[in-house]
Amino acid sequence: MPDPYNLPFELAAIRHLVDPALLDAAARRASTIGTGGDEVLQACGVLSSDVIVQTIAEQLGIGFDPLDDNLPPDGPIVESLKTGVLRRRYADGTRAITIAPRGLKLRDLAVAIRQNPELRKRLRLTSPERMAAYVRRLGTDALAEQAAEGLRNWRPDLSAAAHGRRDLRRTALLCALFVVLCGYFFPHEAIATVEVMLGGAFLAWITLRLHACQIRQTKAPKLDIPDRALPYYTVVVALYREVRVVPSLIEALRQIDYPQEKLDIKLVCEADDEATITALKALTLNPHFEIVIAPEAGPRTKPKALSAALPFARGDYLVIYDAEDVPEPNQLRVALAAYRRGPRNLACVQARLSIDNVGDNWLTRQFAAEYAGLFDVFLPALADLRLPLPLGGTSNHFRTDMLRRVGGWDPYNVTEDADLGIRLARFGYLSGVIDSTTYEEAPARLGAWLSQRTRWCKGWLQTWLVHMRYPLTTLRELGLGSFLVFQLLVGGTVLAALVHPFFLALVLTDATLGKLFAESETIGHALRQGLAVTTLLSGYAGSAVLAFVGLARRRLLSSSWVLLLMPLYWVLLSFAAWRGAIQLVTAPHLWEKTEHGLARTSRYGKIRRRRAALSPPARRFKAAAADRPPPRRRFAKD
Repeated sequence: MPDPYNLPFELAAIRHLVDPALLDAAARRASTIGTGGDEVLQACGVLSSDVIVQTIAEQLGIGFDPLDDNLPPDGPIVESLKTGVLRRRYADGTRAITIAPRGLKLRDLAVAIRQNPELRKRLRLTSPERMAAYVRRLGTDALAEQAAEGLRNWRPDLSAAAHGRRDLRRTALLCALFVVLCGYFFPHEAIATVEVMLGGAFLAWITLRLHACQIRQTKAPKLDIPDRALPYYTVVVALYREVRVVPSLIEALRQIDYPQEKLDIKLVCEADDEATITALKALTLNPHFEIVIAPEAGPRTKPKALSAALPFARGDYLVIYDAEDVPEPNQLRVALAAYRRGPRNLACVQARLSIDNVGDNWLTRQFAAEYAGLFDVFLPALADLRLPLPLGGTSNHFRTDMLRRVGGWDPYNVTEDADLGIRLARFGYLSGVIDSTTYEEAPARLGAWLSQRTRWCKGWLQTWLVHMRYPLTTLRELGLGSFLVFQLLVGGTVLAALVHPFFLALVLTDATLGKLFAESETIGHALRQGLAVTTLLSGYAGSAVLAFVGLARRRLLSSSWVLLLMPLYWVLLSFAAWRGAIQLVTAPHLWEKTEHGLARTSRYGKIRRRRAALSPPARRFKAAAADRPPPRRRFAKD
């Protein structure tokens, strides 16, 4: 039946429930952003999804399925979340297909039924929310199994869970025994060989960092994508004991410059974290926010929580944020622009992470310098060279289908980000870096910093062990260049932290005894001394240059004095690395939680206040002044 008001089908079906002016506004917005009018009304809170779907079912002449029973599905239950189609057989032997369309798919359904009225006998309609609730209720075990064991069941060679503590202990004991035997029977040769190999590896690692500083980064031209062409986007945030930051997190997510009708925000909580769940429910969350409860099965890690949300993600793209993150509002649009310009196998783009509470103390300044060197210099250079990226733990924007193809996150790896970056490269996908910033809170207390850095070092060791399980396969999949970079980045970074105390002790001992610059008894000893000093000093210098360039690009040179404390910072890193190596054997999947909401300063807060102070009239005046030609200079006559 034609609509006299020229409304799209989903709005025409419910026109008797909504004020005509509001219907007209919803139709205009739906046309502007390329969604269904039902999504506009639901996002505004005018009508619930249930009311919309029940009314449309009546208009189409098909039944509404509330899915409030425990009748099992006729097929895999988790798959229905992705397809929106649920097949069920009833007690009387009849079969029906329950579908949960929304938006433009409702229009397609209306056209299909008009062309084939027999579909009314086989179809039932339900809301996407009811279908998700049905899957959670009846598919609890399947969802838990997929979240905790999905990657291990599919590709055990890519999971950090495939080898247990016994295998790790056996490997560690064999390595220790080999080192002891070599040191006993060939002490001088073994020490010299190890020092030369380590020195060469570290010099190559330093050279790669210095080379990154030489790569000039050009900003990509601005690409504006109209709202109508924007895809659906899923945002996933894993929370655990984050009551302090819940208000600021929700505010940051609300500031995202994206049509809320096309946003799908998943807040993943642990079942026993009642305080965080209560804090979230106390806020007035828009319909595009959803609280997902992570299953208790498997290890309690962030990647398992992310994996629990993945089946419910309905966006074509998906981004991960941490609880304390404050992304720049246009970051999703910047990521999509990068995908439009990039190759088809671009699977992930990493936003640049920057420390927000730089001014808290020297530790946060050192953290800020490290992040500036990594995310503003090193990773963009690797991306330009199309080399594997060990991703940061947040602000990773994925193509959702490619993320699912590689198995998602490894719940047993405590640095799931670095592992996923290498795995994407092994599957032939590229990762990039975008010119958009997410501000993070750095731990200002030494204990919290140590726990976080221990987890990182342990996870990087896990990642190296996983991808070196079959080294020839990894070499073939990555290629020689990427394979060598993987060794330097993932294995070399942790190895540098582990052996740094020994190089430092050797140099300090010789300096204390006056032998550092004294004439050596043998050429071999002189070479060893020279290599140790060169490696140590060039390591400090290389890291300082990388951090300095990053601080300059981040306009934080006022904090560059902290680079003088880099030797002390490296000692702390070494302690964390050894602690992580021990935990890898004793507690490989322990996730040491970092507490947030303790920052005393906020750099992004100052930036936001400066922007707010510049009112629209002031901005227009400033723009006009910029376009005005400079005043003519008057010169005195001769």
